[in-house]
Amino acid sequence: MAWTHGSRLYQPGSVVPFKVSRSKIDLFLECPRCFYLDRRLGISRPSMPGFSLNSAVDTLLKKEFDLLREKGEKHELMTRYGVDALPFVHKDLNTWRENFTGKQVLHEQTNFLVFGAVDDLWVNSKKELIIVDYKSTSTEKEISLNDQWKQGYKKQLEVYQWIFRASGFTVSDIAYIVYANASKNREEFDGKLEFALTLLAHKGHADWIEPTLIGMKACLDGIEVPDASSACEYCTYRKKAAGYEGSQGQLLL
Repeated sequence: MAWTHGSRLYQPGSVVPFKVSRSKIDLFLECPRCFYLDRRLGISRPSMPGFSLNSAVDTLLKKEFDLLREKGEKHELMTRYGVDALPFVHKDLNTWRENFTGKQVLHEQTNFLVFGAVDDLWVNSKKELIIVDYKSTSTEKEISLNDQWKQGYKKQLEVYQWIFRASGFTVSDIAYIVYANASKNREEFDGKLEFALTLLAHKGHADWIEPTLIGMKACLDGIEVPDASSACEYCTYRKKAAGYEGSQGQLLL
């Protein structure tokens, strides 16, 4: 079980802005109970192993787009999909990419310091920022954002759009995901994976973010642990397991 350091826990009434990551917004939407346990009481969900291959793809894509950023040139993916954009140049881009720093903005109504780490930013001829995220997979299915579990990808893009708008940038409604799909159709592995790149567009809608932040604030200010989401696998497991355990951990069969 992961435990959060006390300095990172929410303290009702504190005047110090409380940092809220994009992933914690997701956690609240998934299950208010897990969110409260994590941010208020310091009891986090069991940790998951990192996906190092996905991380490697992210790093290589960043290097590829950064080379074009230095030259002021378009990526062939932009040309292929008819995207009017160039990689955006900014001195703080690498900071905005850092996982525990990212781009930050203070939401005054809740005193939340909302932050998220972007993979990339492009800019179109209207001088609008375009939020870009990298994803990787290996599938024979058509690459799309229609799967139910990919709806979180859309919310991720929308949070980034909201953060940059709230920071004073003009942001395009259209965001993109660069999807790298590893082929399984090679005759032999030969120590290499070959990826096909697909560009998926998403028109963001950020009207859900402000009410969500206000709901998160109300949740953390509460003195009781909120109810679990009916779809939360973690809470369902804990409840079922507790029904078979006594106070000393013995099984009640």
